[in-house]
Formats: sequence, structure tokens, C-alpha cells
Amino acid sequence: MTVGLNVDNIVTEVGAPSFFHAFFSTISVRLEPNGWGSRFPVLLKSLYAGRLPATQIESGIVELRLARKELKKFRPEDIVWDIENRNARPPWGSSISPAVTDPSNYFVTSHGNDLFQVLEEVLDFAASEKKDVLVE
Repeated sequence: MTVGLNVDNIVTEVGAPSFFHAFFSTISVRLEPNGWGSRFPVLLKSLYAGRLPATQIESGIVELRLARKELKKFRPEDIVWDIENRNARPPWGSSISPAVTDPSNYFVTSHGNDLFQVLEEVLDFAASEKKDVLVE
């Protein structure tokens, strides 16, 4: 099973559910001292929950860009695989590409694309079409 982002029946594949969860876990643990969705509510409470309404997409883009910028301050080993189980590690362990310099470029989709870039492209498309983004 894989996670995809659906905009008007056009689906962009992201990757395994655990990978998708790790992306949001890292944002929350590293950037939200007051808990899940406290600084990035559109991303963590709407998009992660399964549906980002068209009316929230512009705010989602702003949050996404800010999260990416702020994650550049951390090391690759600062990723959080599972916010509920902080001992969990990625299936590949610490064996990562030397191109990964921080959590902002750690997450790569199952097709080899930067997840932040993919999310921004999907949100931009949804905004232009005035459509919701669904997580499937």
C-alpha cells in the first residue's frame, strides 16, 4: 500500500504510509514545541488527516515553505520516524545518501522526487484548479 495525493482524480504517489508519517512526525517534533499542529495546523491537522480544503491551500503552501526552511537547521539524523514511538528507525537505518544534508532534503518519494517539492507542486496545482487535496 502506498500514500497518494489526489487532486481532481489526478494522483501523485508519495510512498509508504510510514514514510508519510515520518515526514509529518519530523515537522511536529522538531518545529512544534507545543505539540502536533500547534504551528503548522494546515499541514498537520488538515492535510495529514486526509483532506486539505481548497480554501486552506494558500496557507498550506506558506506552512510548507516555512517548515522546509526551518528543517535546514537540523541534521539528517534528527528525523523522527514515528512521533508515537521515538525509538522507531527507518527501514534503511542510518544508511542514507551523502546528498542528504538535513531533514529538508531527507524525504524522497517512491519515484525519487523531493517530497517538499512534490507537495508544493500538488498544492500549487490544487490552488490553480480551486480543488481540495485528498490523501489516499
